[in-house]
Amino acid sequence: MHINQTTITVPTYSSLHGFTLSCSTFLSLASLSLLISLSLYYYITYRAFTIFWPTLEMAKITRINPWHTLLVGVALLLAALCDVSAAAVEEERRGTYIVHMAKSEMPERFEDHTHWYDSSLRSVSGSAEMLYTYTNVVHGFSTRLTPEEARVMETRPGILSVLPEMKYELHTTRTPTFLGLDQNAAMFPESDSMSEVIVGVLDTGVWPESPSFDDAGLGSVPGSWRGECETGTNFTKSNCNKKLIGARYFARGYEATLGPIDESTESKSARDDDGHGTHTSSTAAGSVVSGASLLGYAPGTARGMAPRARVAVYKVCWKGGCFSSDILAAMDKAIDDGVNVLSLSLGGGMSDFYRDSVAIGAFAAMEKGILVSCSAGNAGPSSYSLSNVAPWITTVGAGTLDRDFPAFVSLGNGKNYSGVSLFKGDLLPGKFLPFVYAGNVSNVTNGNLCMTGTLVPEKVAGKIVLCDRGINPRVQKGSVVKAAGGAGMILTNTAANGEELVADAHLLPATAVGEKTGQELKAYLFSDSNPTATILFEGTKLGIEPSPVVAAFSSRGPNSITPEILKPDLIAPGVNILAGWSGAVGPTGLAEDNRRVGFNIISGTSMSCPHVSGLAALLKSAHPEWSPAAIRSALMTTAYTAYKNGKVIQDVSTGKPSTPFDHGSGHVDPVSALNPGLVYDLDTDDYLNFLCALNYTSAQINSLARRNFSCGANKAYSVNDLNYPSFALSLEAQTGGSTGSSESSTGSTVVKHTRTLTNVGPPGTYKVSITTSSDSVKISVEPGSLTFSEANEKKPYTVTFSAAASKPSNTNEFGRIEWSDGKHVVGSPVAISWT
Repeated sequence: MHINQTTITVPTYSSLHGFTLSCSTFLSLASLSLLISLSLYYYITYRAFTIFWPTLEMAKITRINPWHTLLVGVALLLAALCDVSAAAVEEERRGTYIVHMAKSEMPERFEDHTHWYDSSLRSVSGSAEMLYTYTNVVHGFSTRLTPEEARVMETRPGILSVLPEMKYELHTTRTPTFLGLDQNAAMFPESDSMSEVIVGVLDTGVWPESPSFDDAGLGSVPGSWRGECETGTNFTKSNCNKKLIGARYFARGYEATLGPIDESTESKSARDDDGHGTHTSSTAAGSVVSGASLLGYAPGTARGMAPRARVAVYKVCWKGGCFSSDILAAMDKAIDDGVNVLSLSLGGGMSDFYRDSVAIGAFAAMEKGILVSCSAGNAGPSSYSLSNVAPWITTVGAGTLDRDFPAFVSLGNGKNYSGVSLFKGDLLPGKFLPFVYAGNVSNVTNGNLCMTGTLVPEKVAGKIVLCDRGINPRVQKGSVVKAAGGAGMILTNTAANGEELVADAHLLPATAVGEKTGQELKAYLFSDSNPTATILFEGTKLGIEPSPVVAAFSSRGPNSITPEILKPDLIAPGVNILAGWSGAVGPTGLAEDNRRVGFNIISGTSMSCPHVSGLAALLKSAHPEWSPAAIRSALMTTAYTAYKNGKVIQDVSTGKPSTPFDHGSGHVDPVSALNPGLVYDLDTDDYLNFLCALNYTSAQINSLARRNFSCGANKAYSVNDLNYPSFALSLEAQTGGSTGSSESSTGSTVVKHTRTLTNVGPPGTYKVSITTSSDSVKISVEPGSLTFSEANEKKPYTVTFSAAASKPSNTNEFGRIEWSDGKHVVGSPVAISWT
């Protein structure tokens, strides 16, 4: 029994405080008390009988000992309680760990690696069970261990690492027209080749009844498909068809941490009760649906980026989050099932690649020729806020469309301000209503945020309330105002969100405005003795300029793990995106929202990621021989960074031109990507050399790449040699508190990068052009022209960066290197940072 770790609180007679005893100590004291009690019992009994009944034999009397029996029973009960309590405490201390094994070190006595895994686990824990065994993404398994058991496990033969579970979070139509897909449909492959491509989506599941998964006109399921449609709560095999060809769910890691799924509120199956997964999967590869809209907003034909591609759904996210053991298991199965593209609109904390489950799974997928597209995160506009930055992952930020949903604020002083809203319902009366600031009609200090229960109904009833954005969901603020009797809400951004406007399907008449407008509204509220306002809804408006702009929430570089790899890779539409939705939840996701819609409009890099996933599927169908790196290169090098008027894509958080740390290579342009001319290709060996350049140990490389690989002792490795389609330099900043751009006393810095271009177009000669934002770093390329005479021909070149002066920390400079044959432009962004 492990009884030494359990404690019992014993109240004292003198106070309400207590002290704690370990079970072993308590049982020792109880045993001593039992011994003393039995000794006293026998002594008193002996004295009594020898005095009063000397003729009675003691042996007969001592058979009658109820106190003896009672005391023994109490002691046994205490022991049992301690044992149960100790087991419960030990279970509470257990956490989920992913155990990485060196498969090549399996002893010969084991016929199968799973038997070896089980034996290794049994050597440190007699009660732990394996949650999953992994074959493709990891050589190893996941299980529940105490911290002590995990440390012991890590010392066992053949164990590479024992990593704790990580929790990931979701990074929560007009798009095809905006991207030029409708006008250039003839340029893309015929439906037969497109329908052979399978897009796997790891998310919250799928609502199979959505018209976005109608399989009309599709032929037989591709012969390469090896997956299945798993049954579960509210989900049967018949829910799959020739469009939605696979559906699985993974919950063992989730349940091991948070307990059994409550099937009365959440389907323990691939069914989507949240909406997020249905939205992302239909964005990537949803079928064509005419007459789509959200409550009349954004009306038209909805279609995914690859509408003829097949969809396979892997539910890994639940109400309590997405857990790495489940994510790895899903990626493991997806590789077995035969997907061609994997889309993951989720992310977690930043960590080294050999500790990052998504990076580990994506490496295995890349080796199998599967492109992995991930969301960059919604932590912008802060620097160093990216997720999913491994170079074998395509990392996608978010931009806007040229579509908006205006809802204007009109004040009693005659001034009008623009906002956005997706409200549909009874409008405000055709008159001005009393206008109040939430902070002035609340009973708490943070009442300005309109959090649950913070507004005073007597001060809110019949009025329009101004709420500040932050902390709780935007739509919940409107629900709070409505519950307090408010007639409407105006939601103002704070400095964290600037002028970015995100539309929501509020439960009451409401609109969202930018920070500057919010400040003017507050000035009016605080200066006018009788402030009034109303809200006017204008529906859907197209042709918004400028567009796209980088969304404020879109996570930004530099890359905190490997600054020499520029991330994000590119941006795609991620603001106010219309796509399929779950029938289990309303458009706001709030419990009190009883509306049900077939399509919803939401925002996030979660929405931009599946755009790129679907476009990658299009390119895969057109060029089935292309590697994941070639497909990503085509998307990156053809992305655009400026509007038609020549101005650089704007960053909505600042109102200024965006940079490669915001937009990566630029905004995706699928029509140009179909015929990029040249690509930067990469294979597994290139990535292994990259890991050597990071000074990873053999064990760390084995954990990530599942093979014995030793970096050559006499070989020089450089991160700068990875054949990536972009360039990033991290230079040493000035020291000693210097400011400005004065020259550093350390002299000039010279950095060389090597690259190789592969011809995927007709023969031709490409000439290089270089642009920079300043002369502080000189960029030269050698040779200055590359001639290709045949397809798949490769030509190397070297870029030399010469920085004559150091700069203060956090200074950034940017540039661009382009190769062109007069028809194709193969562009690469350059980002230079002083840190």
